[in-house]
Amino acid sequence: MISYLYGLFFVALAVAVIVILGVKKDKWKAAMISAALILLTGWAAYYFHFEQIFVKRWGGVMSISIPEGRYHIGATWKDDNLWIENYDPKTNTCHFSEYSKGNLLQGKVTIDNCNPLLPQ
Repeated sequence: MISYLYGLFFVALAVAVIVILGVKKDKWKAAMISAALILLTGWAAYYFHFEQIFVKRWGGVMSISIPEGRYHIGATWKDDNLWIENYDPKTNTCHFSEYSKGNLLQGKVTIDNCNPLLPQ
């Protein structure tokens, strides 16, 4: 919900700039450039900073796909970064993958001879 409100805020702000600068002051070039900059700034701030904070703290929206052929085992938060554990039965390995803000710094840990789905 908070993710949608965030997006609507920046769209409303861009529309307000177009109405004020473009319609009322007849400065369409400045209005379009300003609106584009507002939307770009809002998107970049969300993608590189706010997405995981919104999901973790305020119930935002986020989707992650598990690679084909792997089984999802668990997920946990470390600070504001999400760690996902998947099992690959073909190679008998567990893969821990970090989803950090903006996916800039992603940690990966592989555990060989991991067999969490089969009883010992």
